[in-house]
Amino acid sequence: LQFFGIFIYIFNLFSLFLCKADGPPDVKATLQYLMTLFPRKLFNDSLPQIVFKHQLYSLHSDKTLVDKQVNELRDKGELLMFQLGFGSDAFGLVFSEDYRTKVLAMEDGRSTLGTVEKFLDKVLPGCSDLSFSKDKMLKHFLFTDSEITQLVKSGVLTVRDAGSWWLSIPNSGRFTKYFIQGRKAVLGMVKKSKYNEILKNDLQERRTTSHVKLDIKYHIHDIIGAELVECIQTTSGTLLRFVDT
Repeated sequence: LQFFGIFIYIFNLFSLFLCKADGPPDVKATLQYLMTLFPRKLFNDSLPQIVFKHQLYSLHSDKTLVDKQVNELRDKGELLMFQLGFGSDAFGLVFSEDYRTKVLAMEDGRSTLGTVEKFLDKVLPGCSDLSFSKDKMLKHFLFTDSEITQLVKSGVLTVRDAGSWWLSIPNSGRFTKYFIQGRKAVLGMVKKSKYNEILKNDLQERRTTSHVKLDIKYHIHDIIGAELVECIQTTSGTLLRFVDT
């Protein structure tokens, strides 16, 4: 029994590192793991779980394969991608069904519900666009100017420039604020460590300040994937070193 217990422990430990193996990554499984780090309760369960595309790079070294699988999930209508408004490469990923559920819950009882349902039914399936032109909204999806105004009011679209709109996540402004604030705080923790470096396990166990509202593991996957820190393998574990840009 003791041997069997040790075997199970080793198997589970090995499973945790499968995503770093040389074989093709299972991006969907990684997304599901990263989304467990998203604090639903912090936002009163009103937001879909959001993961940044670059966070996937913290667990898979082959960015090309990651991007390919992300695009396949988007083409199948399982995944949506958003430009979250800070940094040209800040792409948020949300499972389509989760997005739909949260948007409909927010719209319950509102005058814009019918227009939003039309948007979810006509635009979302197989949506691979980050933004939409006025021409496409009017001629391809057959929305009126008034309906587009309602979609902006509801938050599923935000203005990109004159005559085009970003696909967006309603009421996600507070999340974006907490994310940027937390990233800065966690990077500061690395920078203030001796030689501007700290073991990843030690960072995970550090007590955080009030500036870190999200799970610190969520931020660690962010700073690794965005290459704001360098990962160095040591006998004591992964060392994170601040990258001075």
